[in-house]
Amino acid sequence: MASLSVNKARHMIDGPVGKLEVAVEPGADSGSLADQGYYAVVCHPHPLFGGEMDNKVVTTVARIYRELGVSTARFNFRGVGGSEGEHDNARGEVDDLQAVAAWLQQHTSGTHLLLAGYSFGSMVAAAGSLSMNPEHLILVAPPVERYTYAPEGQFTCPAALALGEDDDLVDAQNAKAWAEQLTSPVEILLIAGASHFFHGQLLELSRQLSPALLKALL
Repeated sequence: MASLSVNKARHMIDGPVGKLEVAVEPGADSGSLADQGYYAVVCHPHPLFGGEMDNKVVTTVARIYRELGVSTARFNFRGVGGSEGEHDNARGEVDDLQAVAAWLQQHTSGTHLLLAGYSFGSMVAAAGSLSMNPEHLILVAPPVERYTYAPEGQFTCPAALALGEDDDLVDAQNAKAWAEQLTSPVEILLIAGASHFFHGQLLELSRQLSPALLKALL
């Protein structure tokens, strides 16, 4: 894959209702997925509860991609940080995701999209995946009882679900049971001792997610 034609930095790009703030970093040259055409976008948790692109779970997932050799963007949804517009209850946020993915693809010459999201962001990534045809989907702490995921009972690509066993906002066992009913490939990762915010468990999250991603793609 061609290297990024933009520097490792923050950028203001054109979005559906104004500028979107994007942080983008190239993948490591030595990563297992380097030079294979992958590019990734990571979505942050709920904007009305402090979610933004510098969230530590979001940056952890982004780091997983980058260390594997995948150029990665994380961004602020409309109305967050430097992004213009107002919160749109996930409808407009999916449009934001599509705009960022199109921009990243243009600047990397990427051919294989990877999507990820944490909490609310996992729902946006899942909704976007239905029309964006990613190669893989990572859902961290998905609130499947609160939002609609995979309305047809399957995703369009393999997925990995990372659940904290001690999550106080998402019932991990219910989410696991839901995932087991999907007809598309899904890897379920239960992180022992992890809360919804993965305090003290980010290294374990990385340790489990990275091989799950490689298993699905290699």
